Amino acid sequence: MNKLTADDLIYGYINGIFPMADADGTLYWYAPDPRAIIPIHSYKPAKSLHPVLNRNQFEIRLNTAFSEVMRACSKPRSEDDSVWISDEIIDAYTELHHMGLAHSVETYIENRLVGGLYGVALGSAFFGESMFTEVSNASKVAFHNLILILRQQHFTLLDTQFINDNVRRYGAIEIPKADYLRQLKIALKQKARFTALVPEKV
Repeated sequence: MNKLTADDLIYGYINGIFPMADADGTLYWYAPDPRAIIPIHSYKPAKSLHPVLNRNQFEIRLNTAFSEVMRACSKPRSEDDSVWISDEIIDAYTELHHMGLAHSVETYIENRLVGGLYGVALGSAFFGESMFTEVSNASKVAFHNLILILRQQHFTLLDTQFINDNVRRYGAIEIPKADYLRQLKIALKQKARFTALVPEKV
């Protein structure tokens, strides 16, 4: 099989599939049924996150350390954790990032990258891929800012692929694959721009 490219990823996303690597690096394409999504406008930050947000503990940056975020996400969380982000996947998504279609939301403390997430934006759909944290709440703050961006820029679909405890805490739900594909088709026809938050006028 030829090496994974940015064009392969674009083709996959617009058709509702995405790649993951096995332990030996072999790539497989997935199209879960049901599919997990996070309703953008029903998300509410946990009460415990409010003090963290109010303290402005983290500096938020976009797209300044994309490859570093991916490599941090690729590390196993525990001895039992399987790794699905291979070097081939990192290279392809970095290519997509250079095309302006893959993005990272990063959290910093004193100029040190301590958490973040990355994903792909096509039309008004954002496909969340993975997140990492080295400091408590770092990835939660990154996700909170992702939601604010998606709301402000009128994104309509936030795909999170598989349901698990981590995405449930952000309000993830499962929908039938057919429903997901319908929402995806609509979202791909609508334009949205993944860009930094514009401060609201007081």
